[in-house]
Amino acid sequence: MSTAKSALIIGASRGLGLGLVRELLQRGWDVAATVRDVVHPGELADLPVRIEPLLLDDIHSQDRLAEALSGSRFDLVFINAGIYGPAHQSTIDASLADVGQLFMVNAVAPLRLAERLLPHLDGERGVLAFMTSELGSVAGNESGGMALYRASKAALNSLTRSFVAELGETGITVLNLHPGWVRTDMGGDAAPLEVHTSVKGLADQVENHAGRGGQFYLDYQGTTIDW
Repeated sequence: MSTAKSALIIGASRGLGLGLVRELLQRGWDVAATVRDVVHPGELADLPVRIEPLLLDDIHSQDRLAEALSGSRFDLVFINAGIYGPAHQSTIDASLADVGQLFMVNAVAPLRLAERLLPHLDGERGVLAFMTSELGSVAGNESGGMALYRASKAALNSLTRSFVAELGETGITVLNLHPGWVRTDMGGDAAPLEVHTSVKGLADQVENHAGRGGQFYLDYQGTTIDW
């Protein structure tokens, strides 16, 4: 009798994180998830998942999560984190606080967390996934716009490349995944994709790439994106 695959979804109280939890549960996975406030976990409270608290940009909160997961082993760790930053997206008008929070949440904190959670990931077929964006592609930036958000996701991509280079020989697969333009609080009502369409594709990429090793920058349909 086979054992169910296990996943840890970071940032799962709503939107794509919550959608991923639902999709993986439907596929028979065991799921653990983090939220900022375990007292008010939203719709996660009605799902058969293990819920842990995490403030992504708080080092001590990350340490407490790693300790709480002692003895746990996951086939997938999916770090779903992102903020838009200041609405003006202007390098001229941005404050140090604006830029510091944006780059900490979108780029630095996800890598810090990945380092802490690496011992909990299956070293032979495990998948470490980062929710990024096609807007993080330096090669693909031909239109401009959303400059600060783009830069923060490009920084995430760059940091993950360094992370993978330093991993050495391992069976772990690292995925930088673009979910598409999705109808969420961040994506807005004009977005063409429903959450369920995006997360189905994201879950497909996780399952298709498990055991392959290396790093891939893909959209939810499996199309390769230029770095």
